[in-house]
Amino acid sequence: MNSSTILLGTRKGLIAYRATDHRWTVENLSFEGEPVSIAYADPRNGMWWACLDHGHWGVKLHRSPDRGATWEEVTAPAYPEGEEVRDGMPATTRYIWSMAHGGRHYLSKLWLGTDPGGLFLSEDGGDSFRLVESLWKHPTRKTLWTGGGRDLPGIHSIVLDPRDEDHLYIGISCAGVFETADGGRNWETRNKGLRADFLPDPASEVGHDPHILVAAPSNPDTLWQQNHCGIFRSTDGAKNWQDVSQSEGPARFGFAIAVAEDDPAQAWVAPANADVNRTAVKGALCICRTDDGGKTWKDFRKGLPQENCFDIVYRHALVSSGDAVAFGTTTGNLFFSPDRGESWQTLNNYLPMIYSVQFTD
Repeated sequence: MNSSTILLGTRKGLIAYRATDHRWTVENLSFEGEPVSIAYADPRNGMWWACLDHGHWGVKLHRSPDRGATWEEVTAPAYPEGEEVRDGMPATTRYIWSMAHGGRHYLSKLWLGTDPGGLFLSEDGGDSFRLVESLWKHPTRKTLWTGGGRDLPGIHSIVLDPRDEDHLYIGISCAGVFETADGGRNWETRNKGLRADFLPDPASEVGHDPHILVAAPSNPDTLWQQNHCGIFRSTDGAKNWQDVSQSEGPARFGFAIAVAEDDPAQAWVAPANADVNRTAVKGALCICRTDDGGKTWKDFRKGLPQENCFDIVYRHALVSSGDAVAFGTTTGNLFFSPDRGESWQTLNNYLPMIYSVQFTD
């Protein structure tokens, strides 16, 4: 295992688990009782971030330089006055759905993705954020972007190319994948080969619903997405996508996907029943893994509940680090595997709904 900490964002707070002598114990509980949509640890400097969703009271953003011992509130991203989601509907930040650092050459950069579909950039370590207007003003946004899991469009995935930190991909529900090669000044759609079965034209250029978008750490030109309409993989930097779902078997619909650090062909998904019936497949929880780029899948169940199970895994709640894999569920169960998903240990059955999971040092 390469990482000693599991950081959780949950419906009732930020929770950190720490491994000592192969035993996981709770190290920190912050914001008890408050919804934490994303808990994020910046690998460049160890800063912990908590994105809070207070509902009626709005979105809040906090950071901690000392592993949650103390927290500082910073100004959450806000839309400029006069901006509209669509004509007559003012744009306000309703939810922070993704967070990513800006790379090791841009140490003060942070990216945030929000509902209602705005991407924000900080160039001062999070002291302030500005709306990336080039994406917000994309000609497709007002007419072709729609809500997916939420009422309005949301940016849930930000994928930074470690070889070129001006090169990013983002995932939007519902719009699809967009790419910039110049730090966000210009954007191209990257949805060729995807399907949107819920649209009149399933091959539409814009309007797709990727549930999560990730790149292989060992080859960033290989990208994976768990999509509303299947599992898709690209080996050419998102220019073309191939459906790698199981034709028969559970690895088709779901929200989360993780890719091995050392193998771009190895990935894990957490299957669920599709569409309106979003529960565990046949009442049993499993994790599926492919070792050959999606040509074949194998499901692993050892240590996971196999009857009367309603758990599903949200899009940010399945992660890998070396041989370790972890995931958290909508019913507050947290599971850990030391052997790439082949067997599972229960870390807790009594947590709040889990929104995000991250391995960190």
